[in-house]
Amino acid sequence: MSQLVECVPNFSEGNNKEVIDAISGAIAQTPGCVLLDVDAGPSTNRTVCTFVGRPECVVSGALNAARIAWRLIDMSQHRGEHPRMGALDVCPFIPVRGVSMEDCVLCAQAFGQQLAEELSVPVYLYGEAAKVAGRRSLPAVRAGEYEGLPEKLKQAEWAPDFGPSTFVPSWGATVTGARKFLIAFNINLLGTKEQAHRIALNLREQGRGKDQPGRLKKVQGIGWYLEEKKLAQVSTNLLDFEVTALHTVYEETCREAQELSLPVVGSQLVGLVPLQALLDAAAFYCHRENLFVLEEEHRIRLVVSRLGLDSLAPFSPAERVIEYLVPEGPEQSLLDLSLRDFVREVGARSAAPGGGSVAAAAGAMGAALACMAGQVTYGRRRFEHLDAAMRRLIPPFHKAAAQLAPLVDADAQAFAACLEAMKLPRNTPEEGNRHAAVLQQRLRQAVEVPLALAETVSPLWPVLRELALCGNLACRSDLQVAAKALETSVFGAYFNVLTNLRDMADEAFKEQPPAGSQEPGRVGAGQPRGPAGMTASRDLPVQ
Repeated sequence: MSQLVECVPNFSEGNNKEVIDAISGAIAQTPGCVLLDVDAGPSTNRTVCTFVGRPECVVSGALNAARIAWRLIDMSQHRGEHPRMGALDVCPFIPVRGVSMEDCVLCAQAFGQQLAEELSVPVYLYGEAAKVAGRRSLPAVRAGEYEGLPEKLKQAEWAPDFGPSTFVPSWGATVTGARKFLIAFNINLLGTKEQAHRIALNLREQGRGKDQPGRLKKVQGIGWYLEEKKLAQVSTNLLDFEVTALHTVYEETCREAQELSLPVVGSQLVGLVPLQALLDAAAFYCHRENLFVLEEEHRIRLVVSRLGLDSLAPFSPAERVIEYLVPEGPEQSLLDLSLRDFVREVGARSAAPGGGSVAAAAGAMGAALACMAGQVTYGRRRFEHLDAAMRRLIPPFHKAAAQLAPLVDADAQAFAACLEAMKLPRNTPEEGNRHAAVLQQRLRQAVEVPLALAETVSPLWPVLRELALCGNLACRSDLQVAAKALETSVFGAYFNVLTNLRDMADEAFKEQPPAGSQEPGRVGAGQPRGPAGMTASRDLPVQ
């Protein structure tokens, strides 16, 4: 899937399994939609579905689910802890890959218009799709909830964006829009609903009103009590985890709870979570506790432990991290081939994968070898005095190996895209102009991939030298191979950049200095450099 939109409809039913299954089934059976998660809450009486697909597919999936909700949910009978105003309460569209926020706004508009026309129900737009400034915030649109909706619809300023200003008792109203990835994060307390809500008021951005704002930006919050779990929760929505992180919300809640002498007993993520949000939390705890944890799997395990994400139910990263459910790479990845098959692909009668992919693979293996040399030095009694140095030297190679491996596919894809551009027709002036424009854009990509390779490897030379000077003597030959592999990758990147620059017409792009360079000069100009002052493996110093 080159284009991927996430849709997260929230339905006002969390207890009736038949209804929940019917709604989620309608999504799963929609062509082009992949249902990732169904999270039902009995006390909130609410189910959050998460699915992805191309823009037109997710709109169809949401409409199919809404039709089932129309038949099976009666809002006049609904009771639950979560704020709500409709059977399909809110339906946001979120950009994941290959789409813009504007694309998701179009999804929300198409969904809202079709829903209103088909069911004759009021629909409001919020978030980035809002047409009125006062409707950007979901709590503002939902103020008064279902019970206040009959009077609200009589007010001119609350006329719906789509559909009639008519109260439909069985449905209520629906809010749809476009937004960034929202993380629903609840912190568990052994306390009362009132105590949890007091903490939420102190933390959420809205606070207690204009005169008493809360401490955490881009955070919504409320307190409630889960009867089935016999505990209270500070329930938060992180509207932008890059502004306020998961661990910040958790630690601030812990501080507030301590002042009230309340125990915090873990937390709960509702729905899916971006990988980066967990890695940011891992970096925080590693820094605070002076921990050395390299592998992604272990860093996530650390976060699950520190936040208590498995306190109410098992937390499976494979089922909860969106990147693990929807891989970013191509469906047929070169990285998934066996080494034998990869070599066969390189040697086949096809120009891709070629030198660029091999250069990226060589660089990734070189960085991995250096990482290995550091790992077999770290944590051993014989080299205990080097532990601090290894904790500093190993991470750059570990990170570089992870960054270089995807370039194996990226280079092959960039080359294939250039070939496609060359085949575009040029029979008319318009076709000729389009051919030239597309080819130039594809050539730029073909330059940027190997350039990224060289820029990733470049900072490793001084780190590699230092590692060689103090690392485990048993790894001398491994470091020699690592140096030569890294050097080979840079040479391959250099010549790929030069080859593709020849046909580029954008002189400004050709003359700009590479990232990190303080000297002016053409991209790719000059000879590629190996380890500072040494000829790769021949002169690599090893104790």
